[in-house]
Amino acid sequence: MRPFSTKKIFLALSFLIGILTQTEAQSVTVSGTITDSLTKAPLAGVSITVKGKVLGTTTDTKGNFLLTTNTPPPFILTISSVGYKTLEQEITSSKSDLTIEMTEQVILGQEVVVAASRVEESVMQSPVTIEKLDLRSIRYAATPSFFDALINLKGVEMSSQSLLFRSINTRGFNSNGNTRVVQLIDGMDNQAPGLNFAVGNVVGISELDLESVEMLPGAASALYGPNAINGIILMNSKNPFQYQGLSGYAKAGIMNESNRSEATTPFYDFALRYAKAFNDKIAFKININYLTAKDWQATDTRDQSLLNGSSLSSTQQTNPGYNGINTYGDETNVNLYTSLYGNGQPGTGAGGTSQFLGAIATTQIPQAGNKTLPELTGLTPQQLFNQMIPNVAVSRTGYAERDLANYNTHSLKLSGALHWRITEGVEAILQANYGTGTTVYTGSDRYSLANFNLGQYKAEVRGSNFFVRTYTTQENSGDSYAIGVLGSGVNEAWKPSTTWFPQYFGAYATGAFQTYATALLVALASGQSGENAIAAAQAAAGSNAGTIHNQARGVADQGRLVPGTTAFNDAVSAIKSRPIPGNSEGVGARFTDKTNMYHVEGMYNFNKLLSPSMVEIIVGGNYRLYTLNSNKTLFATDDNGNEFKIHEYGGYIQGGKKLLEDKLKLTASVRYDKNQNFKGQFNPRASAVLTLAKVHNIRASFQTGFRIPTTQAQYIDLLTPQSRILGGLPIFRERYNMVNNPVYTLQSVQAFGAAVQQGQNPQQAASLLQQHIFQDYQPERVRTVEVGYKGLISNRLFIDAYYYYNTFVNFDGGQVVVQDIPNDGVSSPISLLSSTTRSVYSFPVNVTQNLNNHGWALGIDYLLPKNFTVGGNVSYNKLLNTDKLPAGFETAFNTPEYRYNLSFGNRNVIKNLGFSLTWRWQDQFVWQSSFVGGVIRGQNKSIVPAYGTLDAQVNYKVTAIKSIIKLGGSNILNKGYTQSWGNPTFGGMYYVSILFDQFMN
Repeated sequence: MRPFSTKKIFLALSFLIGILTQTEAQSVTVSGTITDSLTKAPLAGVSITVKGKVLGTTTDTKGNFLLTTNTPPPFILTISSVGYKTLEQEITSSKSDLTIEMTEQVILGQEVVVAASRVEESVMQSPVTIEKLDLRSIRYAATPSFFDALINLKGVEMSSQSLLFRSINTRGFNSNGNTRVVQLIDGMDNQAPGLNFAVGNVVGISELDLESVEMLPGAASALYGPNAINGIILMNSKNPFQYQGLSGYAKAGIMNESNRSEATTPFYDFALRYAKAFNDKIAFKININYLTAKDWQATDTRDQSLLNGSSLSSTQQTNPGYNGINTYGDETNVNLYTSLYGNGQPGTGAGGTSQFLGAIATTQIPQAGNKTLPELTGLTPQQLFNQMIPNVAVSRTGYAERDLANYNTHSLKLSGALHWRITEGVEAILQANYGTGTTVYTGSDRYSLANFNLGQYKAEVRGSNFFVRTYTTQENSGDSYAIGVLGSGVNEAWKPSTTWFPQYFGAYATGAFQTYATALLVALASGQSGENAIAAAQAAAGSNAGTIHNQARGVADQGRLVPGTTAFNDAVSAIKSRPIPGNSEGVGARFTDKTNMYHVEGMYNFNKLLSPSMVEIIVGGNYRLYTLNSNKTLFATDDNGNEFKIHEYGGYIQGGKKLLEDKLKLTASVRYDKNQNFKGQFNPRASAVLTLAKVHNIRASFQTGFRIPTTQAQYIDLLTPQSRILGGLPIFRERYNMVNNPVYTLQSVQAFGAAVQQGQNPQQAASLLQQHIFQDYQPERVRTVEVGYKGLISNRLFIDAYYYYNTFVNFDGGQVVVQDIPNDGVSSPISLLSSTTRSVYSFPVNVTQNLNNHGWALGIDYLLPKNFTVGGNVSYNKLLNTDKLPAGFETAFNTPEYRYNLSFGNRNVIKNLGFSLTWRWQDQFVWQSSFVGGVIRGQNKSIVPAYGTLDAQVNYKVTAIKSIIKLGGSNILNKGYTQSWGNPTFGGMYYVSILFDQFMN
């Protein structure tokens, strides 16, 4: 069944248009010229609109405009242009010689925003914290792209997983692929439906078509619905009526970082945009944007296993259980001691007996008159075994990420829109955005998103006080694959672990036996006592353990597939072609997802029925449908073998009132949302803004937000090298028999393993195991109290500050549990310690204890003489009451306590020449995620180091060709840094670009 009927949508929109269409009155014509107040030069591309209508026009290259409207006078014209202060001009009758001068706007504080309340308002009087990048800020940013520049906004954090994949967050709980922040492009949720997060700007909006970005930190669910629990990003594209003509840019540069296979490589970025309006009734635009580069590389070889008493600085030569952060295929480990010891009885290996114990008991030594070691030493085979074989874990040899990942990054973005002004008050829009690209992102594994594509298609009807839109998001994972799974798959394709480990263990046992026996005979031959000879033999076996391990690995790895060879490439291609987890032919690494989302929403402002001076009321609602489709590789299936569908709906109402001669603005709203798998959620919000002396604005608000568990948090069922990742719904407890065969917390299993390794009897040590007790999985909620201040002093000093306090209820975290695999129906605690005899599960859970965090931020911008600007912002975020959380519960706060930005610049130092500098610094912090090794996470050793970086650009406007030439770079000091655990090291990027705009002033 199709989620929407095209005919029904068309009829509904036609009916709405009919209701909203007004009877046309006698027309009024206004024409004139718009110039710069300082230079008196004509201004091209200036937008002139009738306030409260969608009707408008733009000036031509000579600054002239002509506008005809049926709106009866008097009415207001709104005149706006990039870099200039917005003006309002009252029109009382037709006029043909109107002359308007516009003044350049140099400092913040004059912008109009929509995100904070869903209605237009001054950024100064916004009831909550809001950040904005306008078109001028985007154009003159030093970073290679506008998306990179978002990290310079106050309170914004970023986790960069590759050149194109960057996840934005605010106020703590950052993550790779952030599901706590909603990213909208022209009102469309830009998330990939199967992932439930926006994929950076890989398949997003072209910078050339971007008009502004509004960032709303903190909870925004009361107006924007589920998942806007940490913030919302609104990206608004250029309207083809207001931004016409041809524009384009070309950008080329180099990327440099010493850890890459090739330290210095080029990158290229090109974009074109064309827009045209016909009689101010119909307009269209088309965009194309293409970028290509060799990506940054993740090359962290530190050992995150912490097995065998190792540390992060250990290597495979010093730790046989080595698990490198960015090496893959080495996650699988097996205990050497327990594998060789079997059931503790000498034998041939049959029936669980120990073949090595049998060899110790029966092997005759010719140099000792064919006596066996038990005969020579008087020790039992078991005692001799303990002197030769260490109780250590052994892992397979892994492959470096650069040998497995696709670093040939590219991004192609295509978009187009057709706008039709049905009446002066109603505009219809058909819009299509399509993007495809290749990049890398980090989840529970590192994933190569190869030829990933996303399409968004929208139909919308809107006016100054309403909109109705429907859109769909169509996702296709293309040739994407899991890099870690691929590494394991290559190992298994060459030699299964069931063969490799016995070869390794057999070689180690042989080497240990020979070392022990040789040392024993030498000691006896030198006249030492039997006791001293045994001690010497034991010491020799221990001191030579590293050499024996390396020799055993050499035996097991003989003939191993070498990167770059035909055999290796053939194995990689075969594994990448098979969906996760694989089939009878072998392991599969292909990430298959074609999940789609369908969405309908509307909003109506009663300002034409109720005077805003009395009260301003808006209402809205939405319906959303997810159709999960991973070809049964990522998501669980129902009893009929079909993947699930998820239905959601919600609605809201908001009222606003101005008091005390418009000095006090009160706003209150409430929203209700329902997902089929969870109880309905009410989310209220209330705020007050007090304006003093027209330039001081004090605000206070109470906000709520919630996060419906993502599609994956509900239904994922995916086997990875670290664990099997499951959704939090009850069906998985039954599916994996977690009730009859208990699961134990990872922390208690680690404690059990440590006790066994120290020599404690396994049956006694089993008392340390703690069974996980399941609770109902519920949506996470947050309550936020915020106070803030915005002020513009003497038109030179802009101050913006806030403090917030969050209380999270049903906080959504992760739980890792271990379950033994019964042998012939018999469970054994010792099975929990070996990867071949246990199952590890990771799934989301709620913590019963409320979780609190708080923070503050301060931003200051100052206008110096001659239009130099200096500014900066600092933010602080702190997680509270963690001591009240259950032992081992991971909050994944993933946020530095302090971070700051400093900037200095001038857009016109001398005529047409400008520059900007930005210094950015952040403190070190602990990173927790499913990609981090469990022991590392549990000990809070996954530290992301502090770093500072400098961005800079110089630009020159060539008015003769309507272009801006820019020379710039990010991290120009080229000090490599990483923003989260296991992600690549980012070096310096240096570029030159030229931007052309037909209507550039």
